[in-house]
Amino acid sequence: MREPERRGPRPASVPVSETAAVVLDDAGVVVARSERAATLLECSPGRPCAPLLGLLPRAGAETGPVGRTVTIPGSDEAGRNVPLVCTVVRLAARTPGDRDAEAQWLVLVTVEDTAAEAVEPDSERRRKRLSHAAAASIGASLDVTDMAQVLVNLLVPDFADLATVDLAEPVLVGDEPLPLDTSGEVRLRRTAAAQSPGVSAEDLLPVGEALPPVPDTDVMRPLMAGRPVLVSDVGVLRAALGVDTGTLRLFVPSGAHSSVAVPLYARGLILGCVTVWRSQLPSAFSEEDAALLQDVASRAALGVDNARRFTKEHRSVVALQRSLLPHSLVNTAAAETAGVYQPACGGVGVGGDWFDVIPLPSLRVAFVVGDVVGHGLEATAAMARLRTAVQTLADLDLDPGELLTHLDDLVLGFSSEQMTGESRAEPAVLGATCLYAVYDPVTSRCVAATAGHPPPALLPPGEEPFFLGMVPGPPLGVGGMPFEVTEFGVPPGSTMAFFTDGLVARRGGDIEEGMERLRSSLAGAGSSRPLGEVSRSMFDKVLPQEPADDVALLLARTRALSSDQVAEWELEADLSLVAHARELVLDQLSGWQLDELSFVTELVVSELVTNAIRYAGGPVGLRLIRDRVLVCEVSDPSSTQPRLRRARETDEGGRGLFLVAQLTDRWGCRFTSRGKTIWTEQPVDGSLG
Repeated sequence: MREPERRGPRPASVPVSETAAVVLDDAGVVVARSERAATLLECSPGRPCAPLLGLLPRAGAETGPVGRTVTIPGSDEAGRNVPLVCTVVRLAARTPGDRDAEAQWLVLVTVEDTAAEAVEPDSERRRKRLSHAAAASIGASLDVTDMAQVLVNLLVPDFADLATVDLAEPVLVGDEPLPLDTSGEVRLRRTAAAQSPGVSAEDLLPVGEALPPVPDTDVMRPLMAGRPVLVSDVGVLRAALGVDTGTLRLFVPSGAHSSVAVPLYARGLILGCVTVWRSQLPSAFSEEDAALLQDVASRAALGVDNARRFTKEHRSVVALQRSLLPHSLVNTAAAETAGVYQPACGGVGVGGDWFDVIPLPSLRVAFVVGDVVGHGLEATAAMARLRTAVQTLADLDLDPGELLTHLDDLVLGFSSEQMTGESRAEPAVLGATCLYAVYDPVTSRCVAATAGHPPPALLPPGEEPFFLGMVPGPPLGVGGMPFEVTEFGVPPGSTMAFFTDGLVARRGGDIEEGMERLRSSLAGAGSSRPLGEVSRSMFDKVLPQEPADDVALLLARTRALSSDQVAEWELEADLSLVAHARELVLDQLSGWQLDELSFVTELVVSELVTNAIRYAGGPVGLRLIRDRVLVCEVSDPSSTQPRLRRARETDEGGRGLFLVAQLTDRWGCRFTSRGKTIWTEQPVDGSLG
């Protein structure tokens, strides 16, 4: 047991001229190839490469020969039969659940002609292959666990019979490993392992388990200092570890005769340790082997640290995205809702998909779903700007088409900021889609408009789900085009599904097929099933296992107010009817047992009805809505916006609207196709408790 000599990096072991490279897609079709690959493999772009088809991972397989060297029969330029040593490298993540998608798993195959190395010793050729495979495959993934598995796959079976990678627990979640304490202990977790056929690893610590603490001994000190340890006699190692027999079996495999342990050291941090063992390979590890493993481990450590940094950034962006979205479950008088957000996989990360549920006056509710172009932190920040803008515009109680028109102007302004470079502190929005819908529980009707966004699906009680027929407007940021409003009835108890295109669109697939999958999955969303359960079930049925785009899904189960919760009247433009309006309201409040609200409501009705008759003419609509709040509405045919002002001491009038604002909880005005409606809200006793 000794510490090997410290050596510098080894030179590249295989000349570039002796390497043939082929890039394959998921079906084995050649995307690109080097000149030598055309000779050795007789492959051409656009056609399948038959000799290499067996090297690709099987469809839906979680693992394959990725990162390992595989020998296949072939021939050289002279036509002689020679073995060809291939290394499969993952260039991009694949979505296993997406069978119809365009290939997202490209495979780089490096082919080494071993006939050109026949004069070299077998051990030297093995080292060259390992060094070259490490250079080709390490760093292709941004997942910490994948990086560890690629490393052990490289080392087994040519270099070692058994290999394990143990990483510090903070590294697995993207954090920096904690500095070593005075006892030299560090918490490690078994992250990856691989062994040759016939090698038993039953007693070893399984993958996913935490390593038990090991005393600070002469064996461990070099590792903690960032240096490798070469063990030529495993028997000496067993005695030097200083642990009991049960713990010893977790660390040292039975039958092993030599070992090398190398720390994963990068950017001044010890991220973990890679350990290799030989039991079937007859020769013991040499100092050259330890130096080679140190070179490979240094590459792997940088790859692991890059993956750790990506994991940390991805986790932060996902946390930011989720914090910007509303609560997943929202319960209002108009609807019960449940929303789900799922970031993309394969290194793409979070994007700009969002949903929102905005309570509106008169117990109505707005459903919003949108998608900002792009991924990453900028897309998330742009989404936050758009969501804030939608909430602000919704507070103005605009028509859905008018709201999208204002939002379109805002996106054009955001994009101009980036084009001119005048505002680089805030990210611009270069394109987005949005759907805005308003549901009224009094009329059980919904009005909606879309800016380049897929229409919602509707499941009425006892019927089959279907997609609503809406006239699609242009995406946000195009400008100059109107957004048509669609109005439709929504039976009480219906379930509406608002979603982004990532749920139904797949690369290379037909979006109509995705829409049909969504429609079928919504069929089981009966009124007795919780919406949270329905949303998870829909994700399982429709969403690929590793979605290539982020997805937002909002489900809403509508409610309707009963007839005894609403009272409405129509009055002629006659000031003498104001007293009659007060009597109607007082009688209704008495029937609802809300006499404590009579004084304020009588004053509000008197003021608003008088103003409507005097300045707008008739007919004048008067409506009361009772739920957790009491809503009083007065409608007239005028489109003049009322203004709240403070009357001077010498003014004879102008105080009515000010009193209304002071005595009620909220008030406002919204415009309709027939004029305007002024509304007020008062809390009903017990509703705010």
